[in-house]
Amino acid sequence: MSRFVISCGGTGGHLSPGIALAEGLRARGHESTLLISRKLIDARLSAKYPHLKFAPMPGRGWAWHPVAIARFVPAQARAVWFCLRLLRTARPAAVIGFGGFTSAPLVVAAALLGLPAALHESNRVPGRAVRLLGRLVRRVYLPPGITITGIGGGATRHAGLPVRREIARHDPARARAALGLDPQRRTLVVLGGSQGASGLNTWVRDTRATLAHAGVQLFVVTGPGKGPAETLSSPAADGAPVRAIFEPFSDRMAEVMSAADLVVSRAGAGTLAELIRCGTPAVLVPYPKAADDHQRANAEHFAREGGGVVVAQSEIARLTDIVLAVLGSESRLAELRAALARMDRADPLEPMLADLEEIGAGERRLGGGTWVMAA
Repeated sequence: MSRFVISCGGTGGHLSPGIALAEGLRARGHESTLLISRKLIDARLSAKYPHLKFAPMPGRGWAWHPVAIARFVPAQARAVWFCLRLLRTARPAAVIGFGGFTSAPLVVAAALLGLPAALHESNRVPGRAVRLLGRLVRRVYLPPGITITGIGGGATRHAGLPVRREIARHDPARARAALGLDPQRRTLVVLGGSQGASGLNTWVRDTRATLAHAGVQLFVVTGPGKGPAETLSSPAADGAPVRAIFEPFSDRMAEVMSAADLVVSRAGAGTLAELIRCGTPAVLVPYPKAADDHQRANAEHFAREGGGVVVAQSEIARLTDIVLAVLGSESRLAELRAALARMDRADPLEPMLADLEEIGAGERRLGGGTWVMAA
C-alpha cells in the first residue's frame, strides 16, 4: 500500500478526474488525499464521495490585474506552506496535479522535499501551471499528439482524461423519466460547465419556445447563481405541452448526458471526456475568453474526430438552426454516436495507475529525494 496526494480543485473539470484517479488507486489498495479548493463546487461534488479523503487548501487563481496579483501571491504562499506541512506528515510515494491553482503549490512543495511529482493536462493547449512546472516533475501526462517545448519525451506520456466510474451511458428513456422529462420526446441538454455559461443560458431562454414548437424538450444546467431552479412549459406544434427544466447544479451527469439526444455545451476537457463516455453528440460553443483559447482547440479536435459540431460564440445566432437540423436527422445522430464509440476505446486510467505505482515504487526503493525515471 502506498499513499498519494492529488491536487484537483477549483473546477469540476479538475476535480472529476482527480476523483477518478483516487478511486482507481483505492481499488489497487492505495490511499489518497485529494487537495481541493474552498469553492462551493468542490464542496458539493466531494460530498458524494465519503469514502475518499479531501483536504480544502488555501490559494486562488491568477488574473492579470494589480489587485488580483496582490492577493494571489500571499494566497499561494500560504498554499505552499499548507502543502509542505501535509507532505511532511503523509510522506506520499508521489503527488499528482491536474492543473489549476491548486497544483502549483503542491508541485513546488514536493520539489522542495524531494518527492516525485506528476502533472496531468487535459486540454489541447497546455495551461500555464503545466507549462511552468513541467520541468520540476518526473511525468507529464498530455493529450495524444500534444507536446510541450522543453519537456523531454522521457517525461511525457500521452493519456486522455480519467472519467469517474459512475459516468456511463444509461437507458435514455429511463434517464429522461428520472429527470422529470417525457421519456419519448427529443431531448436537448444545455451545459455551461461547473461555473455555468451566461451566453448559453441567454440563448436557450430566447429560443425555448421555438424548440418546444419543434417538439424538443430541454434540461438546462445554468450554473450556480445564474438563475433559479424551475420547470417551464411551452406548446408544441400540436398544442401538447413541452417541458424545459432549469437547474443551477446537477451531480447526476451520467443521467443528464444519457437523457440527451444532443448536448449544447462549452468545450472544457472534462465535459468532452464525459460526452465521449456517455456516447452523446454535441454542438460545442467554446468559451471565447478561456485561457490561451484552449476550449476552441478542444472543440475543433472533438469535431475532427466526428463527435459533434462547433459554433463560435460570435455566430451563436446560427445555433438554433444547427441544433434543429441535427436533432431532425436520425442518420446524422447515428453517425455522431458511432464516432463517439470509436473515441471511447482507449481508457487512460489503467496505464496512469500502473505508471504512478512504478514512480512511487522507485521512490520507496531509493528512500526518497532521489531522481529516478520510470520508463
